[in-house]
Amino acid sequence: MAGKNGTVGDPVDVAVGARIRMLRKLRGISQQALAEAAGVTFQQIQKYERGANRVSASMLARIAKALEVPVAELFGEATEASGAVDAVADLLAEPGALDLLKAYSRLPQGRQRYGLVDLVRTLAEPSAS
Repeated sequence: MAGKNGTVGDPVDVAVGARIRMLRKLRGISQQALAEAAGVTFQQIQKYERGANRVSASMLARIAKALEVPVAELFGEATEASGAVDAVADLLAEPGALDLLKAYSRLPQGRQRYGLVDLVRTLAEPSAS
């Protein structure tokens, strides 16, 4: 992720931002509402979520409180397991991904779910033309 000077954001900052975004979306909280709860602008929340700005310890605590999670859940440890969490967070950060997953979870088990997965896989395949 490139910053203002073209440098890549610290991987830990990017991971923390991805977790903030994922948890915010899971809670159905807007960037504006989280910003108000944390005492910053929504633009600052955007920068945190992108990993463009480092989140201070005190801000991390305010954001965790607003999201009703322990600070450790936002920070995590740099392990292989958290790499998987980061990969899932990246996928869920895609526009519409969380909405699609929520709708999927409301479908009854069985044919409808399999049909939806097959449809999405087909749509995602490169065209054979």
